[in-house]
Amino acid sequence: MIIVMRMGANEEEIGGVVKHIQDMGYRAHLSKGEERTIIGLIGDERPVSQQSLELLPGVERVIPILHPFKLASRDFRPENTIVDFGGVGVGGQRLAIIAGPCAVESRQQLFETAFAVKEAGATILRG
Repeated sequence: MIIVMRMGANEEEIGGVVKHIQDMGYRAHLSKGEERTIIGLIGDERPVSQQSLELLPGVERVIPILHPFKLASRDFRPENTIVDFGGVGVGGQRLAIIAGPCAVESRQQLFETAFAVKEAGATILRG
């Protein structure tokens, strides 16, 4: 489940929701955004009463997540995740091509491969 805190929810209210989740035997994953905080309830949430969470101070709404991998879901984090690899963003709109040898056997082999990989248009060298 995702618990969306109301705008302006204070630390005491957020902490109260986290404690409530932990007291039920679940893990809480806190994500503080620009405008509001969301809390992910991690674990098998089927026995959890959505209404009991909605009644906690500071809670705006509770969203059930019915599929696995909650932390990787668009429900939990709707914006794209972009990982920076030495100035190359992976995960955005631009395609990142990663190429290179399965094993590095020598310095010369790595440099020759690096030049070939760059010439072919790849942006990240693996090896």
